[in-house]
Amino acid sequence: MAQYAILIYADDSAHSPEATPEDLAAHDRHAEELIDSGAMLAAAALQPRDTATSVRGDAITDGPFIDAKEVIAGFCVIEAPDLDAALKIARSNPATQQGGGVEVRPVAGFFAKGLPEA
Repeated sequence: MAQYAILIYADDSAHSPEATPEDLAAHDRHAEELIDSGAMLAAAALQPRDTATSVRGDAITDGPFIDAKEVIAGFCVIEAPDLDAALKIARSNPATQQGGGVEVRPVAGFFAKGLPEA
């Protein structure tokens, strides 16, 4: 089966402490469903963009690499038989109904060994 990265985007205001408990619970349920189905290989929610540090050449800057209205709120790596199946999984991500969206990309290589749980 092929592997796909799903980049989860949210409006910057949605990726904040103001996100409702119901919104967060929907993401937890979605992740549990993907784990139970065997499709989920890895996933992480990211801290808000104001915690980011960017590196460009030798320069280190506080803040996101790109200042945009939408931010990468998290990602997951899934296994699916083909792009259509990956898109079906992506469409079920709660971000698509909470003012954000997702981007699906085929994975060119996946490297992980003994990753600790966060």
